[in-house]
Amino acid sequence: MSEVENLLSRLAEDRSLPSPPPALRFCGDGDFAAIGAEFLSHFIKHAGLSPHERVLDIGCGIGRMAVPLTQYLKAGGSYDGVDVVASGINWCRRTITPAYPAFQFHHIDLLHPLYNPSGTRAMLGTALPFPDASFDFISLVSVLTHLGRAEIAFYAQEIARLLAPGGRCFFTAFMMNPPARAALRAGGGKLPFDPDRPGPLYEAHPEAPLAAVAFDEDTLLELFLRVGLHRTRQAIYGHWSGRPSPVFQDINVLERQTNQ
Repeated sequence: MSEVENLLSRLAEDRSLPSPPPALRFCGDGDFAAIGAEFLSHFIKHAGLSPHERVLDIGCGIGRMAVPLTQYLKAGGSYDGVDVVASGINWCRRTITPAYPAFQFHHIDLLHPLYNPSGTRAMLGTALPFPDASFDFISLVSVLTHLGRAEIAFYAQEIARLLAPGGRCFFTAFMMNPPARAALRAGGGKLPFDPDRPGPLYEAHPEAPLAAVAFDEDTLLELFLRVGLHRTRQAIYGHWSGRPSPVFQDINVLERQTNQ
């Protein structure tokens, strides 16, 4: 077993690492430590994350990705997490940063109908507080599934601005394509998306539009292509639609070309 495999196996079971109380966990169900270890595995195996890279975690929540990264990133590596939910950022600042000073957390008071309905700033036009080309790896785990098309287009521009040449963007999404439609029609979907509704955007819960959002795959990728971010690795399609898969949401890795 390799060093990385040993680390991932340990992280999934290690209860000595920081873990938020259940009342603060607003970023999804499941085992906090095991899911964090799973995504670190995806970051390494599918997106080539190395221990010395600079990481930006957009929608960092309560630190589910940050905690396992504390055990992987080495000298020269760094982590910045941003989120609209102040309680999650405050917990991470109190619990993670004192032990791991290279891990910094930033609250941005953006308006979001579900996660920050009292936010004072609009998402559109609010730049992330970092210099150009300051990150090698940017992750958005279960973030695009709660945004509209205009907001995703804006964040695609921000990601392109913030990635250094050769940097990668890792994101999860619900992507509508022929196999996903077929699986949904067969009744295997985990969310009530209508595969026969005209796209390019699909809402699982029209009464709460941003609770779960899917996009036609080509439409979503085009928003990133416009700003020079290319999917150069095969997507890993999730089982949200009923397709057989070891992951829930669809996983994508985009790259900023070195000549841009």
